[in-house]
Amino acid sequence: MDNIDQSVRPVMSTETVFSLENVDIYYGNYRAVRDINFTIPKNKVTAFIGPSGCGKSTILRCFNRLNDLIDSFRLDGKIAYHGENLYGSDIDPIEVRKYIGMVFQKPNPFPKTIYDNVAYGARVNRFKGDLDELVETSLKRAVLWDEVKDKLQESGFSLSGGQQQRLCIARTIAAQPEVLLMDEPCSALDPISTLKVEELMHELKENYTIVIVTHNMQQATRVADFTAFFNAEATQKGSKVGYLVEYDKTATIFSNPSQQSTRDYVSGKFG
Repeated sequence: MDNIDQSVRPVMSTETVFSLENVDIYYGNYRAVRDINFTIPKNKVTAFIGPSGCGKSTILRCFNRLNDLIDSFRLDGKIAYHGENLYGSDIDPIEVRKYIGMVFQKPNPFPKTIYDNVAYGARVNRFKGDLDELVETSLKRAVLWDEVKDKLQESGFSLSGGQQQRLCIARTIAAQPEVLLMDEPCSALDPISTLKVEELMHELKENYTIVIVTHNMQQATRVADFTAFFNAEATQKGSKVGYLVEYDKTATIFSNPSQQSTRDYVSGKFG
């Protein structure tokens, strides 16, 4: 990776979890993302920012191979997870998702009780330990236990939107992953619920590596240790292709970026 531009390669003081080398992403003949090179450190929050259509969520979904569910998807280059090629021929995507969990834009509790929502992944993975303890611990880590401990047998749909999102985070945690991917997890939430989820991210990074896509610049400054700014450019065929402009510590991206387009975006001049 010595040929990677230093402007998108900050010095990491911790172990690298993901490493992307010369990544191009295609849907059929359409190249959606080009020439992506950067690394993501362990036990940090990394934010992806940029205008709509620049490939943020597409790249995020590559980390647990959700894009595999799209028939036309193809990835060139390499994404390594702890040094192992995530797209190697011997890699089982289902196994990948046990270690790399996803929290989606809108809360999506299952039509089950609060308890069964949290226990679902553990049961699927044939968890051998104390299920009651796992559910309680996961809800505590999601800062939801005190609000639901007396109604664990009620439907997950009985909770508020913010509580449902934290329930989904607890469900993801209970599957015991190492990485939490969050695709605009607060976009459907009110400001108070958003603040609770942001506070939760600060606590969770002690045990998890977190990668978040957000359109909220203030949110990125509040929660992220590192920030990657993506943009999109028009192609000769009239489509757009996303690319990585700059990747650095969040404070640098927002106060002293090296690229003018980054400065323009974070200052609100476009996007």
